[in-house]
Amino acid sequence: MGEGLRSLPPRQVWGVAALVQAAADALAARFSACTVQGELSAFLRAASGHCYFTLKDAEGAPVLLKCAMFRRAASLLDFVPQDGQRVELRGRLAVYEPRGELQFVVEAMRRAGDGPLYERFLRLKAQLEAQGLFDPSRKRPIAAFPRTLGVITSLGGAALHDVLTTLARRSPNVRVVVYPSPVQGSDAPPALVQALGAAARHGVADTLILCRGGGSLEDLWAFNDERVVRAVAASPIPVICGVGHETDVSLADLAADLRAPTPTAAAELAAPARQACLDMLDGLSQRLGRRIRLVLERQQQRVDSATLRLMRPADAARRQRQGLELLAHRLAAAAHRPITGQQAALDRLALRLSRSTAMRRQRASQDLDTLAARLHGLDPRRVLARGYAWLAGPSGRVVQRVAQLEPGDELRATMADGEADLRVLGVRPDLLP
Repeated sequence: MGEGLRSLPPRQVWGVAALVQAAADALAARFSACTVQGELSAFLRAASGHCYFTLKDAEGAPVLLKCAMFRRAASLLDFVPQDGQRVELRGRLAVYEPRGELQFVVEAMRRAGDGPLYERFLRLKAQLEAQGLFDPSRKRPIAAFPRTLGVITSLGGAALHDVLTTLARRSPNVRVVVYPSPVQGSDAPPALVQALGAAARHGVADTLILCRGGGSLEDLWAFNDERVVRAVAASPIPVICGVGHETDVSLADLAADLRAPTPTAAAELAAPARQACLDMLDGLSQRLGRRIRLVLERQQQRVDSATLRLMRPADAARRQRQGLELLAHRLAAAAHRPITGQQAALDRLALRLSRSTAMRRQRASQDLDTLAARLHGLDPRRVLARGYAWLAGPSGRVVQRVAQLEPGDELRATMADGEADLRVLGVRPDLLP
């Protein structure tokens, strides 16, 4: 028996890198070019331009496929991919060797219809929009200088840490009240509605911040729940909604009085920076001080001027007398200047009138001559003098066409030197067109 064991071929032992490389080669040979359809999830475009996301099974099977789309292929996209969209990908299966993970390297992507969850999002959005929940006219202004802010989020999430850190750095004078609530899962929607109601009953917050960190469409779905959206719209306290990353848009964002791209941005929008307020107050204080000093200086000058006038009334009377004498001289000189100037103006006008009258008379004579020549040219007797005759019937009606005549008709012909009575012997119409 020992001899039989020794006759077996030696067992092959793979190294990790070699095994992963062999699997990658097998996939490359079998799936070097294939097309797959599914639903986008957790789509991310990196600063390098590469895109990373997960493709879910379109039929709802609990299977995920990690995908990578490099910058060259991503630059050819003719639409903006979003979570929930159903897409068709063309590319190849590969193994990401540093982690030994299966991934699909995408060469091209096109839309193949939206996923069921995204379609549900669009239907609910259209329904609530038709009811006016997203109308800009119903949105209220956010308090410019709040004393207390209410924060509705999960106690264990990074969003609360970001908000508190931002407010502590920028606005340490603002009081913060946290209304904890789960922000993901089936328990999140009723808990968020309850937290919004608790903040309204408490009534101490000037503004509410509703926030959570980023995630896929499924992770953020609590903020698309109709109950949460209606509670945000009905809140008596203005609401700033900062859900997810900058590209994530929820229905709660649309119903809130102000949308922030991130929880940190929501904190920055909710309260002004303390140092900026102090700088503004310092600037206003300096402007007010300058204006007060300027007013006091002007009033002091007026007082000094009035004091000088009261101390030397004789000087004031002398200045007034000199002013009166100057005005008298100017009045006497001004009385002669208008007469001389007006006489010269009248002379100039008389000369212009004489010239204008002569020119008008000459133009009128020329116009009369022109009209007489035109009238003479239109004289019908000149036409008759060239051999033409004017034909008229007994009633005086002018005869212009042969069709008006019949044999035996009597006519009167008017010529240049007199008239003649005629009788029509025959009619011969012109057959040419």
